[in-house]
Amino acid sequence: MLNSCDFQGRLAADPELRTTQTGKQVASFRMAVDRDMVDANGHRPTDWLTFTAWGKTAEFVSRYFRKGSAAVVHSRCQTRQYEDKNGNNRTAIEFVVDNIYFAGPKQDNQQGTVDDGGTNPPPATYRNQQPQP
Repeated sequence: MLNSCDFQGRLAADPELRTTQTGKQVASFRMAVDRDMVDANGHRPTDWLTFTAWGKTAEFVSRYFRKGSAAVVHSRCQTRQYEDKNGNNRTAIEFVVDNIYFAGPKQDNQQGTVDDGGTNPPPATYRNQQPQP
């Protein structure tokens, strides 16, 4: 069987990093992913997907990605059953991140290019500075 999902989009908010009771790191984030088709008004519908990353991947996501960061996510789909506060049975669908990749810098109107974790460092980095005596 194959359970593999790949998405490209932008993070809708900063990732939320937590630690489980057993000490394992987990990060969750939502991503806006445009569909390939265009509707009657010329707009592309957007899907808002929920992702969960564990361990080193969770640390990586929370360290290098922020709201608006463009990313490519390789994941697997997972469902879980739960009972809501009103006693109704619900099904949650989420995507568990196997790998996440930078998909390019985001332009910020106030400060120019945003640091995307190393592939596009902000202006006035160490490369532009002379060693101090």
